[in-house]
Amino acid sequence: MPAYKTTVRLEDFHPDTQAYFKGREVCVAGGSGFIGSHIVEQLLELDATPVIPTRNETPPFLSHLYDRIVIRHVDLTDRGSLCKAIKGSSVILNLAASVGGISYNSSHPATVFQANLRTFLNVVEAAQESYVERLLVTSSACIYPRYCTIPTPESEGFVDSPEATNSGYGWAKRMEEFLGQCCANEYGLEVAIARPYNAYGPRDNYNPRSSHVLPALILKAFENNDGTLSVWGDGRQSRSFLYVDDFARGLLEVTARYAVSEPINVGSDEEILIGEAARMIADEVGKRRGMTIKPVFNPVHLTGQPRRNCDTTKLKAAIGFKCNISFKAGLSNTIDWFEQNRELALTAHSQ
Repeated sequence: MPAYKTTVRLEDFHPDTQAYFKGREVCVAGGSGFIGSHIVEQLLELDATPVIPTRNETPPFLSHLYDRIVIRHVDLTDRGSLCKAIKGSSVILNLAASVGGISYNSSHPATVFQANLRTFLNVVEAAQESYVERLLVTSSACIYPRYCTIPTPESEGFVDSPEATNSGYGWAKRMEEFLGQCCANEYGLEVAIARPYNAYGPRDNYNPRSSHVLPALILKAFENNDGTLSVWGDGRQSRSFLYVDDFARGLLEVTARYAVSEPINVGSDEEILIGEAARMIADEVGKRRGMTIKPVFNPVHLTGQPRRNCDTTKLKAAIGFKCNISFKAGLSNTIDWFEQNRELALTAHSQ
């Protein structure tokens, strides 16, 4: 089983980010998951010591790093154990999240809302009790309302309710932002608030019940044998996709250089139609399988927000962030990883 290794190197980070993380012990809540495992790898590039509190004593996405990281067997819902696990860390990056695709999120709003807030409250209280200096609140573009300006600026985060199909997750992330700001104001905690857009890449969730759009399409393209790729919606809905290496790097840059308790978007300013993404996946997987695959659109299915695209104005001005991996290259890397690690991809997120 070939392990994916991050393409991000020390020189890809701003000098201030390098200086901030060098020699620090950094707790990564959710560090054994999709995004978190990439964060852990990049922290090692920055000469930091990642500490991962997790229920899984042998997280598969970190198997190539066991001798370089600290894994502490902890349930994040147990605040007492979490406090002990983060003792000695000066920074907490909260990547722990309970979220799925549009079908799961829309049918489990209470479950998603409660699970995210329960964990976040424990992380915040543990940070206070352990005298942590800085906290990364990983929010989400799901907080934005259904009808907002495209590309969407940070100022529209609370102008209306979140898009209905993501209401539980959207409201939870809004509450996380609010609590983070309250802790900064009342306790002096240094807080960075990132609002990332759609991540994709190696180690994503391919569970058919809870996966997001790109892994769901990749899985169907490999498993369907009739030459069709079923796509929810008419293909005209859009998203802003950010390859996981860029995504993780963006979160670390925001943590180090924008801990001002104000939200900042993290994403690409390229708006991708779902129909175009489906065609790219069909073509790439079709070549690998030696067959022709054509997308078939199903407008009656859930589609979520009609359009989503990231306004990167603030991101570029504040930290000079830009994406290094194109959507085409990132998609090819993602398909490579799934093809080489299919069993892991289908089981890792259910552990």
